[in-house]
Amino acid sequence: MNLGFLGLQFSFGLQQGNMAPIYSYLGASEASLPLLQLAGPMTGLIIQPLIGAWSDRTTSRFGRRTPYFIAGAVLCAAGLLLMPFSASLAMAVSLLWILDAGNNITMEPYRAYVSDRLVEDQHEIGFLTQSAFTGLAQMLAFLTPSLLVAAGMNQDWVDAHHIPYTARIAFLTGAVLSLATILYSVRSVPELPLSTEERARIAAKPHGLGAALREIAGAIRDMPVAMRKLALMSLFQWYAMQAYWNYVIFSIGRSVFHTADPNSSGFHSAVLTNGEMAAWYNGVAFVAAFALVPVARRIGAAALHAACLVLAGIGMLWLPHVTSTAWLFAPAVGIGIGWASMMGNPYVILAGSIPPERTGVYMGIFNMMIVIPMLLIAITMPLYYGPLLGSDPRNVLTLCGCLLFAAAASVWWVRDRSAGRVPLGATQQS
Repeated sequence: MNLGFLGLQFSFGLQQGNMAPIYSYLGASEASLPLLQLAGPMTGLIIQPLIGAWSDRTTSRFGRRTPYFIAGAVLCAAGLLLMPFSASLAMAVSLLWILDAGNNITMEPYRAYVSDRLVEDQHEIGFLTQSAFTGLAQMLAFLTPSLLVAAGMNQDWVDAHHIPYTARIAFLTGAVLSLATILYSVRSVPELPLSTEERARIAAKPHGLGAALREIAGAIRDMPVAMRKLALMSLFQWYAMQAYWNYVIFSIGRSVFHTADPNSSGFHSAVLTNGEMAAWYNGVAFVAAFALVPVARRIGAAALHAACLVLAGIGMLWLPHVTSTAWLFAPAVGIGIGWASMMGNPYVILAGSIPPERTGVYMGIFNMMIVIPMLLIAITMPLYYGPLLGSDPRNVLTLCGCLLFAAAASVWWVRDRSAGRVPLGATQQS
């Protein structure tokens, strides 16, 4: 079921590891990077709630979610194919909008698809398996350029626009992988057919853009308490993660390779080193996601997520002070554990608190809680990157660590229904 998520997250991994460097190769300043990354949060803010509401009301012969999987996969593949051929900053920014639109069209129904297919007692394993595929996919995406260099490609071999050919091959690989795995997944595990009662209920609802907007507004009004409490956690968590993805390469460039020049060999080394470190923490996330399942059942997804965020925060505070390549992998362990939890545990809490018939729209609204912090960083970072952070990306990572501690404190007081649940297949003791 989650194999298609591997292709989707390979695409996200390519963006996280390559878009900031590509913008720098094409002449962007460090302070402007969050603003140039607006495509992700903006498309997520607009597309995911709408797709969620529409998919809840879709009754095509292919299923409720499948048409959106396929349309998003095609757009995503097109964006990945063209991105490494960008000849200007404007072209790269425009292609990112296409790529993120495709990713978001697919992402939201995929979350709902897992919830649709599984009973509540299987939500932990379903969403944490999805988290594991996220870790595996992004590990492969980040590692691909380094594997190409290990196979004999020159890391400094660039095109006329300073974009390395290693990035070109990685993006072409992602285009094929994203489309192929999503198509395979929905073909292998088709959606469950709607019952006569469900079809009648959907048919009785109004359709169209206006109906979808009213559904989103109504769902926000009726939002469960647990979901409202997750909003503050999301604010701190995703502001920190977006800042980290934008600036970690530049931090490594300064602390390990002693360069701020995006066209230098040292910066190319920083990009590859970040890819290897990110592959490592995504590998940690892949393993940790499965290990977290019994712990989530025992102590609850909220308490577990708080603990994992603390580990990730420690890792981010540590990273700017590392001056050798080998030691970068130590703080990345904490980041990997936190990343595994981010992609699974909040959805366990959410799926247990929302009505099943509104799963799509609530998953879309929850994504708004992810993208709004990303919009905030695009607006605010250019204002204080110089005056408060000294135009030093290492200070950005320190800020990220502090924000993850705040996210941990915020999620600690969320009460969820997963605590103390008996693992699947186990016998309840009297």
